[in-house]
Amino acid sequence: MASLNVGNVGEFLREQRRNAKLSLRQLADAAGVSNPYLSQIERGLRKPSAEILQQLAKALRISAETLYVQAGILDERERDDLLQVPAAILADPTLTEPQKQALLQVYESFRKENRQPGADDGTVDGSGATGERDGPGSPSHRHR
Repeated sequence: MASLNVGNVGEFLREQRRNAKLSLRQLADAAGVSNPYLSQIERGLRKPSAEILQQLAKALRISAETLYVQAGILDERERDDLLQVPAAILADPTLTEPQKQALLQVYESFRKENRQPGADDGTVDGSGATGERDGPGSPSHRHR
């Protein structure tokens, strides 16, 4: 049972892809990854990075945090906290689907911009900043 988490995320991705009625090639194209690489992920032979998981989540129209949990990058309690806002957006019957997707993208971009360096959520922002958090758009908020 080596690579249990890798297999779990691969099986989960395959299930999500099939539920979305997408072929392996269609999902690979939509996510910007190669067909063989996606196949290896689904078979549990490769462990995708958080960035690749985010691309796959976007293509599947599911939350990246859900994939992070499946990959063992994020624990479920953290995911539940992170999913409250997206769940509220998705549940709002007054918003159109494009409006929901736009709000989710803006929300995620703000979260990514404000993420503390070295936070143990499976991502690295590479800002080089210390413990101080710069506001969005701040000139001192730099990326490498």
